[in-house]
Amino acid sequence: MTASLATVSYIGATILFILSLGGLANPETARRGNLFGMVGMAIAVLATVLGPRVSAAGIPYIVGALVVGGGIGLFAAKKVQMTQMPELVALMHSLVGLAACLVGFASYVDTSTVFPTGAEKVIHEVEIYVGILIGAVTFSGSIVAFGKLSGKIGGKPLLLPARHWLNLAGLLVVIWFGRAFLQAHDIPAGMGPLLVMTVIALLFGVHMVMAIGGADMPVVVSMLNSYSGWAAAATGFMLSNDLLIVVGALVGSSGAILSYIMCRAMNRNFISVIAGGFGGGAPAPKAEGGAAQPEGEVTPVSAAETAELLREAKNVIIVPGYGMAVAQAQHTVYEITKLLREKGVNVRFGIHPVAGRMPGHMNVLLAEAKVPYDIVLEMDEINADFPDTDVTMVIGANDIVNPAAQDDPTSPIAGMPVLEVWKAKTSIVMKRSMASGYAGVDNPLFYKDNNRMLFGDAKKMLEEVLAALRS
Repeated sequence: MTASLATVSYIGATILFILSLGGLANPETARRGNLFGMVGMAIAVLATVLGPRVSAAGIPYIVGALVVGGGIGLFAAKKVQMTQMPELVALMHSLVGLAACLVGFASYVDTSTVFPTGAEKVIHEVEIYVGILIGAVTFSGSIVAFGKLSGKIGGKPLLLPARHWLNLAGLLVVIWFGRAFLQAHDIPAGMGPLLVMTVIALLFGVHMVMAIGGADMPVVVSMLNSYSGWAAAATGFMLSNDLLIVVGALVGSSGAILSYIMCRAMNRNFISVIAGGFGGGAPAPKAEGGAAQPEGEVTPVSAAETAELLREAKNVIIVPGYGMAVAQAQHTVYEITKLLREKGVNVRFGIHPVAGRMPGHMNVLLAEAKVPYDIVLEMDEINADFPDTDVTMVIGANDIVNPAAQDDPTSPIAGMPVLEVWKAKTSIVMKRSMASGYAGVDNPLFYKDNNRMLFGDAKKMLEEVLAALRS
């Protein structure tokens, strides 16, 4: 393939990637967006492998790597459960960061033959240094995020004394060694500062994500998505590959925008998320003058009573949370929804932007269960309808339906926009126990007079509700 044809192929792939992002913005066009992305990536890989920069001797090695990587991808696609998607996404981000680091070191070793002297050599070394920095932070941060999301690492934030000063000191050391790296006269002399910076960047990635609490993990996933994009763009600069630069910029900017949107949904700013400390673990005992603790008694309800409430309702809103994902109850939820709609009940779903463990987690689960897109509404679209709703069913959600966000200014989640399920005539919360949510904050909703608690495994209880509705 000639250089001109490879360039044209890259342009075509770039257009397809942009169309892919556009398609993913809407559930109804997401399948088409995925198709555009796959076709664009296939064109990009073929143009690279068959292009003038790859020798014929190297093609067998590349094909072998593609077969191995593709086989692992297919295996993961078939074996990984939908509940494991957040940690899988974090793991994929870590691979992008690792690739940026490895490409950076390989590119530096090859610097003497690519850019022997002059300004181009300096610019190239800056690209290498920044690329490895971003890649190392992305790699280690994503590994820690994978551990937190999979439960291998606790969700409680690790807050070291003077952690912000430690971060600042690390940044100054990175800048100092960057200067030494650029002044190095040969590769062995520059390798030392480069390795020191890499170790500091890896430690910073670990420290940054360990300090972030469980409640902020959806933001962390989108943030790492942005980082992986910038790491890919840095790799493109190191390899002088325009396609990688463009695609990396697309992923990086879209991830940054998504992080901003999710921070707004949690009434938090990006800096406070990076600073960490919110959420994770059991709630601390009440301190003098601290947040008010919920008081009252809960009112349990049976599956048969729940079915009766649903049968008599005209308007029902279902609010899914991570508990639905863990129980894999989305298909039973769809069957209940289908049955109620056949009986003339207006059933809709309310989705909070940070429900689950990653952006769009609940939307993906409901789409998998074939719930119609037009009845799945975002928080801003449905919040005003709760006062006119007969029954609201909360399936495994906690923090996103917590009225303390509005009523208790001393609560850790004060000011966070939530789904106002307590304004419905009757709210039913499905939980295994009275344990607090991922943010570690108690929920006064459970004790309200119009609230009922349906305890047990979500899938089992929903199957009992479905059976009662059918009888």
